[in-house]
Amino acid sequence: MNEAMVIELGQQTMFTILMMSAPMLAIGLMVGLAVSIFQATTQIQEATLAFIPKIVAILGSVVIFGPWLLSIIISFTTGLYANMGSFIQ
Repeated sequence: MNEAMVIELGQQTMFTILMMSAPMLAIGLMVGLAVSIFQATTQIQEATLAFIPKIVAILGSVVIFGPWLLSIIISFTTGLYANMGSFIQ
């Protein structure tokens, strides 16, 4: 395994991580923004108010995007196992 293969594997890993975390991060960001706007308009300045809606939204997005996330991680893992022979030299 040479340096180019290590760098390529690292890039694929980072891209997979970004693809898997992007839906949850985006939904958490949108819910956090909505709660912040609600807090600003009603002048409720409770710091813990944003946590419960974010947690519920992120868990809901995991349920919704679960099959897609599973297909991404399965294809990544299958690619790792398929190329295992080229990693060990």
